[in-house]
Amino acid sequence: MTLRHAVSARSLSFAGAIAVLLLALCLRGPTPAHAADPTWADPKVFEAAKKEGALVVYSSVNEEEGLPIWRRFEEQTGIKVEYVRGSDSQLISRIAIESRASRGAWDLVLITAAHKLPPQMLAQFDPPEAQHLLAAARDPGRRLYGFSANYNVPAYNTNLVKAADLPQSYEELAKRTEWAGRVVVNEYDSEWVSALLQHYGETKGRELMRSLGATLKPAIVNGHLAVARAVGSGEYAVALTNYVNLTLNVKLAGAATDYWAIDPVGVFYMQMSASAQAPHPNAARLAANYILSPEGQSLLSRRGRIPARADVETNPPGVLKALLERKVMPILLDGDREKKADALFKELIAGRVR
Repeated sequence: MTLRHAVSARSLSFAGAIAVLLLALCLRGPTPAHAADPTWADPKVFEAAKKEGALVVYSSVNEEEGLPIWRRFEEQTGIKVEYVRGSDSQLISRIAIESRASRGAWDLVLITAAHKLPPQMLAQFDPPEAQHLLAAARDPGRRLYGFSANYNVPAYNTNLVKAADLPQSYEELAKRTEWAGRVVVNEYDSEWVSALLQHYGETKGRELMRSLGATLKPAIVNGHLAVARAVGSGEYAVALTNYVNLTLNVKLAGAATDYWAIDPVGVFYMQMSASAQAPHPNAARLAANYILSPEGQSLLSRRGRIPARADVETNPPGVLKALLERKVMPILLDGDREKKADALFKELIAGRVR
C-alpha cells in the first residue's frame, strides 16, 4: 500500500495529517540544490551542460582550495566534476600527449601557463561574467581568461620589522645593509625581473638588481609558498619579492607577516582555458562562467587569492584597492623571455648563472 492509499483509508486529525506530510517529504528526499538555475548560469548553456552530466578539470590549484569550490559547483548544477591536480609542467605535458593521440580528455584547465599551449588546442568562447574582469585578465583572442592574480611585492615579518621602517622604493631597499642575510627570495621570479626592467629601463634595472643582490645577500629558497612560510615563521625578516596571495595565505593561517607594495608591481594571472576537443564543451563553458562569477571569485579569495575582478572583495578586505593604487605592470612571458629573465635573476640577484 502506498502512502497515499494509507492516508485515504482513515480519518486523520490535523496533527496526524501534518505528521504524514512530513513523512512524505522525508521519503521524497531533500530538494536538489540545483532545482533552480544558478543566478550565474546561462539557462541554455546550463541545460546543455546538464545533458552532458560531467566535467573534467585540470588544475594547479591545490586540493584544499580547489575541491570545495568544485563541490559547490556540483551541488548547484548536478554535474559531476573530475578534478585532476598537477603542476603547470605536469599538466602541459599531459595535455600535449593527449593531443598527439587526438584524444579529448579534459574540458577546462586552470594554470599559470595556459598561454604556452598552442592556440589551436584552446576553444574560443565568451563567458558572460568575463566582461567584469580587469582588462589585463582578458585575452583579446578569447582563449584565455585570468581568474586569480599574482602580484609581485616584498613581504616582511611583522614581529621583526616595523611597518614605519619599511623602504618605499627598491632604491631605498637596496641600501638596507642591516638586512643583509635576513632576506629570502624564490629561486626565480621572472615576472618581477621583467617589471623592474620595464619600469627602470634595461641599464638602470640591471644596476638596481645587482645592488639588491649585493647588499641584501638573499637566501635562495625553492618555492614561493616556502618563501612566505619562512618569513611568517621569522626565519627571515623580509622577502625581496613574493606573491601577495601567498603572503596573505600564511597571514590568514595566523603567522606574523604582511606585504608592502612599492612601484613597480608586476602582476600575472592564473589562466583558465577550455579545450577545443572538450568531451563536455557546454559543461566547460558553464564552469568557466562560474569561476569568473562573484560567487566563484569569492570562494577563491577565502585563502588569500586575489580576484581578477575589482567588484569582488579580497580577504582581508582592501588588498586589491591598495595594489591598484600603485604602478601595476601586467606581465605575460613567452618561453624565450622567461628564460632570459630567469638568467638575469640568477646572475644579478642569486649571484650565479643558471
